[in-house]
Amino acid sequence: MENLLALVNGLHRRSDDARLNPALMLAAFAATLFLSALMLFSVQPMFAKMALPKLGGAPAVWAVSMCFFQTALLAGYCYAHALNRWLEPARAVLVHLTLLAVTCLALPIGLPSTLSDPPAGDAYLWLLGVLALGVGVPFFAVSANAPLLQAWFSKTGHSAAKDPYFLYGASNLGSLIALLAYPLALEPLLGLTTQSRVWTAGFLMLALLIAACGMLMLHSRRAEPSPDAAPADAAATSTPITLASRATWIALAAIPSGLMVAVTTYITTDIASAPFVWVVPLAMFLATFILVFKDKLAFNYELVQAALPAAILVLIFFPAHLSAVLVAIAAFFLASLICHRELYLRRPAASRLTEFYIWMSLGGVIGGIFSALIAPKIFASVIEFKLLLLISLLCRPGVLLGLDANVRVVRVALTGAAMAAAFFTYKWLVAADVIATGGVPLYGLIAASLIGVYLTRAWPEHRAVLVLAMIVGLTIMPGEHRTIYMERSFFGTMRVTETDSGEHRLMLHGTTVHGAQRLKSASGAPVTAGDPATYYHPGSPMARGVDLARVAMASTGKPFSVGIVGLGTGALACTAQPSDTWRYYEIDPMVARIARDAKLFNFLSRCLPHNDIVFGDARLTLQHEPDATFSYLVIDAFSSDAIPAHLLTREAIESYLQKLAPGGLIAMHISNRFLDLAPAIAATLATIPGVSAAHIYSAPTAPEPDATPSRVIFLSRDAGLIGGIAGWPDAKPFQADGAEPWTDDYSDVLSALIRRMTH
Repeated sequence: MENLLALVNGLHRRSDDARLNPALMLAAFAATLFLSALMLFSVQPMFAKMALPKLGGAPAVWAVSMCFFQTALLAGYCYAHALNRWLEPARAVLVHLTLLAVTCLALPIGLPSTLSDPPAGDAYLWLLGVLALGVGVPFFAVSANAPLLQAWFSKTGHSAAKDPYFLYGASNLGSLIALLAYPLALEPLLGLTTQSRVWTAGFLMLALLIAACGMLMLHSRRAEPSPDAAPADAAATSTPITLASRATWIALAAIPSGLMVAVTTYITTDIASAPFVWVVPLAMFLATFILVFKDKLAFNYELVQAALPAAILVLIFFPAHLSAVLVAIAAFFLASLICHRELYLRRPAASRLTEFYIWMSLGGVIGGIFSALIAPKIFASVIEFKLLLLISLLCRPGVLLGLDANVRVVRVALTGAAMAAAFFTYKWLVAADVIATGGVPLYGLIAASLIGVYLTRAWPEHRAVLVLAMIVGLTIMPGEHRTIYMERSFFGTMRVTETDSGEHRLMLHGTTVHGAQRLKSASGAPVTAGDPATYYHPGSPMARGVDLARVAMASTGKPFSVGIVGLGTGALACTAQPSDTWRYYEIDPMVARIARDAKLFNFLSRCLPHNDIVFGDARLTLQHEPDATFSYLVIDAFSSDAIPAHLLTREAIESYLQKLAPGGLIAMHISNRFLDLAPAIAATLATIPGVSAAHIYSAPTAPEPDATPSRVIFLSRDAGLIGGIAGWPDAKPFQADGAEPWTDDYSDVLSALIRRMTH
């Protein structure tokens, strides 16, 4: 060790005349930061996709993963700060290179070989453990590079060394390219195993570049500022660092971070929990750093400030489906621009650079933890997204920032306390059944808030008071007035509602109906034993499949056994007969609580009172069943409108066929508003010998929700059985159309989205 330090210090003790080409030095540091960010942000979607199948493709997988990555990033920033503050440059270089060498022992990246099955229900801690064991060390080693390399550059004699924050743009540009390249190039072209090997090769190259930057830093003489040197930025040096400064950095970083996780949950619930959707908010988040972490902006900042309230109001009061997603992304982007710009304007001098990044990273962790771990426990719906958007309005210049501290704190605190007291009083009265939700008390509270805003219109904090009133209004406003049950779990938000006419009761996961039951006839008479509705009505493909499979198995003399992946309301149970054996496979215990509650839906209690439900991801729980068990196997698992991709791969289908009795039938429900999955499944089935399949698209004439259009793929090793289904009037062509087969190592959800949009 001492010999190595002597060698490194020898480079540092060059003569004062030794100088390096400034352009070459800048290019080396920028290229290394670029590659480091490229590595850092390509490993995130890669490893999250590895873990996704273990948890049923739940959107929360990415939210919790982001929370872990932000925490690991904070740890890396603290490590960089420690190296920069307490070690001399030569020793710091040597320590960091040693860490990179040790990290090579943890490569290539993959799921831990001793991985256990996740617990039923909430799996937050299990997933965090998997992330720590599988990718924790490599991510930590790479995460330290951004602040560390900027600090090293500030120690060089380069003319721009006084204010190296501009290098953060190169770092975030690499991050942005990595995120865009993953869904557009890496995921469609390479399997996960190959991706991991490519990442390992990139890590080795990065280690060499970091070693070169360390040598450049030590070789370069830290000279006095030359005449052409850029002056230190006044905004970065004149303001002392106080507790309030650090708190402001944390808040300005926490809000966009929390918004990024929240908006991802907001949009992935309906489309798909897949990298191509995950990376959009994260890419926009990084793009805001590139746009605002510099002195001169390429856009009108005042226009951004004016556009944010307008976008928020549109999102809150006009929640159309597709347009809401677009407005949500726009509002998130505008809020992040403002928070990150205000963060940059409050940056310290280069000597405090690593400390600044620590507090900024801590804010990111706080925001991520709030949206990924805390909000699902305290909110029954994804209200945290709109709540954080309203809080971001407080960061607009002139709302709270830039006002006199004493006046700001006292007046806003008093106003906030008054509104909070009114809010909690209202909530307590509702919970105690003293008053009903909504009505006169609610409108009175809203009117009082508006009056308070009007009376304080002369305050400098008037805008802050207005935002507080909006936050209270958002929180206390009742949801759909016919929502009779709402619960949220790791796997999403479940609601039970009734139609305005009171004729139907619906189960919704996210924004998608997962089942319905008729409560009244068209004449208004009560109905207590209605037929299954939506995708499971008597003429639906899945219901017809039960009848067909029953007839086919009757000829073999074997008992009729049914397995259903995805419980929903349990409607299909009403096609069961006393001699049948039925077993459901459900990943979310919350769904079972709803389906078994006869006060909500009575399909199970009426048709299958002694129901058998196995909890866990179906890919894992089905493996415990004996081979050739099921006469009819239904794959009907959804997260809102998204179908977990790992249930559609070649390995998954082969496992289904292994559990299917001779002459049995499999029904795969693939109805989806956003993805055209049939070609990918056709391509996948073409790789499995001896399998026949038919594609059914049923569009019933009965009104919804009594009957809903559905798309189902039937498959079996019995070609005659499938031939009969292919003769049904609603059978459709079933071809790959250029799609690639899906495997556990490779799936391409983006192509399925494009096919849906172009057909």
